[in-house]
Amino acid sequence: MPTPLLILLGLILLVVGGELFVRGAVRIAERLGVSPLMIGLTLVGFGTSMPELVTSVQASLAGAPGIAVGNIVGSNIANILLILGLSALIFPIAVPSAALRRDGVLGAATSAALVAVALGWTLDRWVGAAFLAGLAAYIAYAWRQERLPTPDHTAAFEKAQAFEEVHPPGSLHPADPAAPGWRGTPLSVGFVLVGLVLVVLGGGLLVEGATALARSLGVAESIIGLTIVAVGTSMPELVTSVVAALRRHADVALGNVLGSNIYNVLGIGGATGLIAPTVIPADIAGFDVYVMLAVSLLLLVFARTGWRIGRREGALLMACYAGYIAWSWPA
Repeated sequence: MPTPLLILLGLILLVVGGELFVRGAVRIAERLGVSPLMIGLTLVGFGTSMPELVTSVQASLAGAPGIAVGNIVGSNIANILLILGLSALIFPIAVPSAALRRDGVLGAATSAALVAVALGWTLDRWVGAAFLAGLAAYIAYAWRQERLPTPDHTAAFEKAQAFEEVHPPGSLHPADPAAPGWRGTPLSVGFVLVGLVLVVLGGGLLVEGATALARSLGVAESIIGLTIVAVGTSMPELVTSVVAALRRHADVALGNVLGSNIYNVLGIGGATGLIAPTVIPADIAGFDVYVMLAVSLLLLVFARTGWRIGRREGALLMACYAGYIAWSWPA
């Protein structure tokens, strides 16, 4: 199969498989009596990051650290510069001050943590366990915050909300979770199993296609991971953020991006380090992790200016992404 088709098929299987997995897991959890809030913070949060998770773990297992780490770093860069920039172009984003101080600062802090690991460590099991513990603490905090009488919604909550906004009412949460027939447990279990099979197959095809593309073009695997793979696995975030912006829920688009970036470093980076420890390639450690941190700080500056990200800032973010892509690819 031609390499471009291999990559495209891998991405399609990842997205479809992740969708089926989330649908099935949500319905099973509802039938077990799990609260919608906990479902959103955990199953939906992790499920929407399934393409990035499976791709990074499989790339690390296949001995392709440039794709594994590049996918994490490149996804975070694309989330801010490309996805948030496009969302702001569609509809200006009002920034809640509390959300910026909490989730915006945490997003920058997780980027700084990955920079620190790149400087003097590697993505090993100790780092993976520490990152996952940090994510668990954040989810616990979000759980407590959302249960307040007047909650100030966290990015973890808005990441799940953005995903649910692109689904017709009743498609993700059936009106009666205990209803028999096609809405019952067997179909939900089938969704989960088929979803897992598809994401594993899709991740394998994407990693195989990405490494083959790097060899055929004579470029480093990290370039493919930071750009093509990262943008491809971030398509669910792109769709949900654009839909939120079109519906003039641009604040949800901001929370979706911040939540995704936190999950990427702590969840995907943590799981990759725990399951398949890998080195951080020198080219990523020497440049791209600093770009990731810089754009996280740039987002704080833009958001703090008038507590708003307008169309001019959105255009500048997208221009920065175009410049980053042009710089990353050799002439």
